[in-house]
Amino acid sequence: MSSAREEILSRIRAVDRPAGAPVVRDYERERSASDVLALLDERVADYKAIVHRVSEAEVPDRIAECLARRSAKTVVVPADAPDSWRVSGVEWKSDDPPLALSELDSVDGVVTGCAVAIAETGTIVLDSGAAQGRRIITLVPDYHLCVVRADQVVVSVPEALARLEATRPLTFISGPSATSDIELDRVEGVHGPRTLEVLIVG
Repeated sequence: MSSAREEILSRIRAVDRPAGAPVVRDYERERSASDVLALLDERVADYKAIVHRVSEAEVPDRIAECLARRSAKTVVVPADAPDSWRVSGVEWKSDDPPLALSELDSVDGVVTGCAVAIAETGTIVLDSGAAQGRRIITLVPDYHLCVVRADQVVVSVPEALARLEATRPLTFISGPSATSDIELDRVEGVHGPRTLEVLIVG
């Protein structure tokens, strides 16, 4: 009698698909929304994240307000983040050269941009690209303030995937870090920031 593993593999081998044949992607690739930014705002807030809608000119002042509200004194920022994000009254730690784990663990938070945001799922995706830095700087600090620009927002997951490069280190963020045990007791901050705050610019 064959094992379940052997049976599954034999079924896969029996699939009649020539090597190199194109993968059929006949699923829905695009969706529309009457107000994609409002949808993102609603869905991100559903995950217990804090959301602000701001204009481009308001970004520095809102960053300052968010950090002041948390009494954040030491904050990590990617080396290529806009200078306007580095507001006064805060000790900014650039991740260039890369900060040690102990340094990241001692800061009050991190401010980054993102690669793309998915309105339907309230998900923010980082790929270590512009103004995002290394993955570790958004996983160790207990607070993450993320700036999302209107042109980075798409409605659906397929649209987001079309914008991303699969070989890059992708991090999908849907609200603050949280997990539940078998008793469904929610615990936050286990494998990422306990608090996520998002500025939607546009």
